[in-house]
Amino acid sequence: MNSGNWNWDVFMESFPVILDGLGITLGLTVACYLFALIVGFFWTVIARMPIKPIRWLLLWVMEFIRSTPPLVQLFFIFYAWPMVPVIGVTLDPFTSAVLGLGLHYSTYVGEVYRSGIESVDKGQWEAARALNFSTGKKWTKIIIPQAIPPTIPMLGNYLIIMFKEVPLASTIGVLGILALANDYGAQHWRYLEPLTIVAILFLVLSYPSALLVNKLERKFNRRFDKKALSES
Repeated sequence: MNSGNWNWDVFMESFPVILDGLGITLGLTVACYLFALIVGFFWTVIARMPIKPIRWLLLWVMEFIRSTPPLVQLFFIFYAWPMVPVIGVTLDPFTSAVLGLGLHYSTYVGEVYRSGIESVDKGQWEAARALNFSTGKKWTKIIIPQAIPPTIPMLGNYLIIMFKEVPLASTIGVLGILALANDYGAQHWRYLEPLTIVAILFLVLSYPSALLVNKLERKFNRRFDKKALSES
């Protein structure tokens, strides 16, 4: 059944084909995000080291990663990395995507962590010092519980952004929904319907997530506004 250039038969036929890649797309998003959360923590820890040369080197590396397109990083890890004599490691497409996208966004997550830590009032640091808390107890009992809540909306936004960037992995062979849509289009010479399905799936999954993040952001903003009023 045609309506101009649109073909509903192609739409219905390609839908289950593309839907098969949804699990890979979601799984890759979760894997990249967890990797970014873990590596971002290490960026934050190293950035707080008192040794200036190490800190400056780290900041340069982070800036280099942020300034380089993630697509270029994916190509380097998957295609060029195996040819580097010192490394010479060949990674499968999924692992390469996790490493490339996760590392790229870990630099942004590290900045989110840093902003959360710096949002903790100086009096809390002084209180931990006055109570003679150990370093571990100071962070687990005082700093981290206060630093995490303000970062939740920002971390949620990066999860949504990463979900929309994951289709870049199709360029190195990860068979997510975009790769399957392109394969179907190449086989049947019909790209409009399968790519529309991809757009619909991303909208259906990302829009509710964006609403949830906005709700969390408003919730935490109200909480901190009340806290500021009580302290004034």
